[in-house]
Amino acid sequence: MPDGSIAKIENLRVEFQTKSGTVVGVEDVSFEINPGETVCVVGESGSGKSVSSLSLMRLIEFGGGDIASGRMLFDRKDSGQIDLSETDQDLMRTIRGNEIGMIFQEPMTALNPVFTVGRQLTEGLRLHKGMSKAQAEERALELMRQVRIPEPERRLKQYPHELSGGMRQRVVIAMALACEPRLLIADEPTTALDVTIQAEILALMDRLKRETGTAVMFITHDMAVVAQMADRVVVMFRGNKVEEGTVEEIFENPQHPYTQALLAAVPKLGEMTGTDLPRPMRLLGRDGSDVPPITGSDEVLLEVKNLTTRFPVKGGFFRRTVANVHAVEDVSFSVKKGQTLSLVGESGCGKSTAGRSILRLVEPQEGSIFLDGKDVMAMGQADLREARRDMQMVFQDPFASLNPQMQLADQVSEPMRNFGIGSSAEMQKKVENLFDRVELPRSFMQRYPHELSGGQRQRIAIARALALNPKLIVADEAVSALDVSVQAQVLNLMLELQAELGLSFLFISHDMAVVERVSHYVGVMYLGRIVELGPRRAVFENPQHPYTQALMKAVPIADPRKRKSEKDLNFKPIPSPIHGLDYAPEPSVYREVEPGHKVLITDSGY
Repeated sequence: MPDGSIAKIENLRVEFQTKSGTVVGVEDVSFEINPGETVCVVGESGSGKSVSSLSLMRLIEFGGGDIASGRMLFDRKDSGQIDLSETDQDLMRTIRGNEIGMIFQEPMTALNPVFTVGRQLTEGLRLHKGMSKAQAEERALELMRQVRIPEPERRLKQYPHELSGGMRQRVVIAMALACEPRLLIADEPTTALDVTIQAEILALMDRLKRETGTAVMFITHDMAVVAQMADRVVVMFRGNKVEEGTVEEIFENPQHPYTQALLAAVPKLGEMTGTDLPRPMRLLGRDGSDVPPITGSDEVLLEVKNLTTRFPVKGGFFRRTVANVHAVEDVSFSVKKGQTLSLVGESGCGKSTAGRSILRLVEPQEGSIFLDGKDVMAMGQADLREARRDMQMVFQDPFASLNPQMQLADQVSEPMRNFGIGSSAEMQKKVENLFDRVELPRSFMQRYPHELSGGQRQRIAIARALALNPKLIVADEAVSALDVSVQAQVLNLMLELQAELGLSFLFISHDMAVVERVSHYVGVMYLGRIVELGPRRAVFENPQHPYTQALMKAVPIADPRKRKSEKDLNFKPIPSPIHGLDYAPEPSVYREVEPGHKVLITDSGY
């Protein structure tokens, strides 16, 4: 290519044929990516960012899309420039994975559930690079270490479902980097990761880009990540490019009103300094001050004491239990009515398991759980089913938690049908109200989950959780996969519902800025234990535990002039939570720093 760019998209238009006519995914988009450059494509879900990347990989046809017009030029390593929009699928197979690597957004759908991680990592190497089995395994181990997966030898033999969300995402990143592609397309690669791992993976991608000259097309909605990674930024809105510029220009002098609104919706760590109570965010066209700060009450709704959940590790000829994964170890906390307690920590720290244990979706080994005075641990199946009306869960991955064959209206009304609440007319009315509540058009009621973007699916999951008027909602990474503007809307929605209905939230997240925005109390988890617990202001403004301090340091800042380098991120590797059967863990002992603010006394690495 005369201009030296690795990939160049010119006037791309992508259409989808649906029952209700043609839908335009991308209307008219042009931009280029140069060697060793990171171009961040930002915009909300549904703006066409992923459609552009899937078109470049020519995977859009498999999703029912059609490249209506435009050119996609790609500079191949040996044979010069080709137009990908006219390349046949056989040649595309050679290019995909080998010359253009792609990191997908949802790691569970990008990995094959029936093959081990090792087999999936070595497949591309043996296919494209002609390596022997031993060579490919050696390279796979090296890649696993590069993306900092603990115990890589063991992980290679495991299946995707045995890894946590963050680990799976790291495997997908390792697979994309395996063949050292010329162009790496990263579609929201760090959405499901914790701040520490996100910080490391961004630094890793940055380093690989510098070392190998790989060009990166980075699709994200996280403006802090854009500030950390981008050389140039392309802002997309409803299938069109509305603004393009260097990262400094976009952050310091955004021209388009949409870019300005996008930057305004970013929750920034430290914004809430000096305030005690959660407050909704100001949004485009809506003043956040119309909802008063949420005080909640002092009455305890959920009381958890000494909760311990372990998973057996089976081995040997008879599949006996040879060790245990200590996922949650001696955890105690309480959630007050109308308030939010957030559990934060890295993937694999046990926060999701703690949330599931409270609903007894996972059976705890020991500990007591009281919800509104009722002993959840002592309940039989019938009582437990009844108790779950009061406690609902919003899961991390809405695509996996929604039924692909049911219309959305039926999914939202399903909990009411299960418990026999209301006539069909009343249910219909309630469903319409819930759709209004989560700000989705009523015309969506007849749609199916695959016809929605990620953010819209997550709102359906929240509407379904609200259908039974629960007292407690366990939100497991409920906003981690949403764009900033949608995330801000969903967080405001949760806060408004809390103010109106007196809901309590157990909010599980790794996004410190979001946690700072919504929490009354914060518990920081590390290796299955809460290492620091207290009122939000105390934990954020006076973090005492070294691990909490490291977490705060890793949060990316939405300012391109305050980038973090790899040397700032000196995280200790996380020790294994797997212990032999004879291991007797010590009880958690806390030191009270100030009233209500407790720190674990440990002898661990932190």
